[in-house]
Amino acid sequence: MAITAAQVKALRERTGSGMMECKKALVETGGDIEAAIELMRKTGLAKADKKAGRVAAEGKVVICFSSDNKKGVLIEVNCETDFVTKGDDFNSFADQLAQRALAGSPADLDALLELSFEEGGSQSINEARQALIVKIGENINVRRFASLESSDGMVAGYSHGNSIGVIVSLTGGDAVLARDVAMHVAASRPVAISADDVAAETIAKEKEIYVAQAAESGKPAEIIEKMVSGRLRKFLSEITLLGQSFIKDPDVTVEKLLGRSNAQVAGFVRFEVGEGIEKKEENFAEEVMAQVSGS
Repeated sequence: MAITAAQVKALRERTGSGMMECKKALVETGGDIEAAIELMRKTGLAKADKKAGRVAAEGKVVICFSSDNKKGVLIEVNCETDFVTKGDDFNSFADQLAQRALAGSPADLDALLELSFEEGGSQSINEARQALIVKIGENINVRRFASLESSDGMVAGYSHGNSIGVIVSLTGGDAVLARDVAMHVAASRPVAISADDVAAETIAKEKEIYVAQAAESGKPAEIIEKMVSGRLRKFLSEITLLGQSFIKDPDVTVEKLLGRSNAQVAGFVRFEVGEGIEKKEENFAEEVMAQVSGS
């Protein structure tokens, strides 16, 4: 049967897929739009699975807050190239994802992917992700998410060019202070709030290194002990939020900054796009030639 332009348009509006793909699906299903949608979902899943092995180290970090600033979520969504991060499709997906994570309060990443992409809708977030892979032609991953809540304070955040995102839970102080602390976390990468929060294994490993270094000095044991203690204190001040010098005023530690407003940091989370992902080095010219040769 002949497939009309109106049918193709209707299917494109329902699926967001390309015109030729829609027409092909309608031809295979005899013009049945619902059957065409089901067929496209099945073929789309197969295409998405083929792209799942590709390295996706670009992307963006999205932050979303409740209207009362008592809750915030942080999500990293990855793609293969920086070009895709500038597109409306990718950004709309990431922003909607953050909204759904805020509203749905999922327990973990798997639960997040199972949420409906639109409130009350039948399509899950993971299905929307797979559809986006087919439409864009790149692997898209929802890598991780985190949330913070504060019943007696606020949750604030800071984004640096969409590549770094931070949320901070603060009691006391105000929105300006909370954002300043989030900005500091983005720039200074603390690993814990205070020395008490640093893992014992981390401290033990550093101490072992300092002891070995100090032993080479040939100084008495009591002097070596003082040297090691001093280096450990310096190490902990450098990696903990409260011990670090505030980025806007290096003469003041973050602990002193908070003390001025009788404020406390209950928690923080920092995401940076692609951190920890081993990126594959690509030769663009060779990649284009390979595609040409294979076409």
